[in-house]
Amino acid sequence: MSAQEQWTLLATLDERRKTVAEDVLDRIKTHIGTSPAVLFMKGTPDFPQCGFSAQTVAALRASGTDFHSVNIFEDPELREALKKFSNWPTYPQLYVGGELVGGCDIVLEMHRSGELKKLLDEAKVPA
Repeated sequence: MSAQEQWTLLATLDERRKTVAEDVLDRIKTHIGTSPAVLFMKGTPDFPQCGFSAQTVAALRASGTDFHSVNIFEDPELREALKKFSNWPTYPQLYVGGELVGGCDIVLEMHRSGELKKLLDEAKVPA
């Protein structure tokens, strides 16, 4: 392969990488727009695959709210991109009204103080 062909190939790959990144960003935004409360988690609400995700699901359920969940293990590209999108390195990540609330520790503290229920009610999250 000539040097020119190599540069052309690198440019093509760079364009593909940008297209994939935009697609992943669109998927993230679509998930966040799906419901007033969205939890990006390890596993599913009925089968969480880490203790932090399980605790966050329990807090949301105890608040009597419905929420959309996204199993980050099913979409590795989304899992990596969401860390950059949110500037939050760990999971789970809870979004309410399109805004990042935080991870497990924050959600649990808000639940204990009653702030979580208030936030969910203000965002008109269905029960």
